[in-house]
Amino acid sequence: PYYVSINQDLFLEASLHSSDPLLELFLHTCVASPTRHNSTTGAYTIIKDGCAKDPTYAAFYSPHRRTLRFKFNAFQFIRSNPVVYLQCELVVCRAFDYSSRCHRGCVKRSKREASS
Repeated sequence: PYYVSINQDLFLEASLHSSDPLLELFLHTCVASPTRHNSTTGAYTIIKDGCAKDPTYAAFYSPHRRTLRFKFNAFQFIRSNPVVYLQCELVVCRAFDYSSRCHRGCVKRSKREASS
């Protein structure tokens, strides 16, 4: 466990440990939930499809493609649940592959038009 106060910035770093220098990481999805085993019911989305959903989220420069650094404000779930579980999905891509998911960055899905 990592203990922080409410509204305190929580700084995180994710690293890929590989001998291949041509790999890079991309933060695809990151959610916080009040329970360890359920990342959908009652979950709060911080990142979705590579797009920031939380206004306190910020990404930081890293000198290595295999390391991601980011932060967001710590918060507490409704009903005074003092514990928050963070679950993130990362994508590993080939560096300099401009067709990869890593290179496309934030992908906003377009809404479908309802037909009459």
